[in-house]
Amino acid sequence: MVSRTNKFRGRSRYHGRGKKAGRGAGKRGGRGNAGINKHRLMTRLKYMPGHWGMYGFNRHPSLRNVNVSINLQQVQELAEGDSIDLSEMGYDKLLGKGRIDRAINITVAEASAR
Repeated sequence: MVSRTNKFRGRSRYHGRGKKAGRGAGKRGGRGNAGINKHRLMTRLKYMPGHWGMYGFNRHPSLRNVNVSINLQQVQELAEGDSIDLSEMGYDKLLGKGRIDRAINITVAEASAR
């Protein structure tokens, strides 16, 4: 049996909506997210549960502790001699990604476990 949509496709002028009901976006209740707090409330509750509201906390920027970090593989490229002072260069923390092939004496405020 032919579905209702396919029955109207290509053969009728108004595709089963009627002459005046097919005009504009009124038949579908508006465009996009229109009516999301009114006539489409249940759709929002079912399909978009986290659409409204805020979650978690935002710390004040003055209280945030942002470390400027650098990896081992980058340190080797920066070091010219056998020692390097990362604190002087503006780095706060040394991370352990990469390998170095020579001994370098590194001075830095913090370092990761590796």
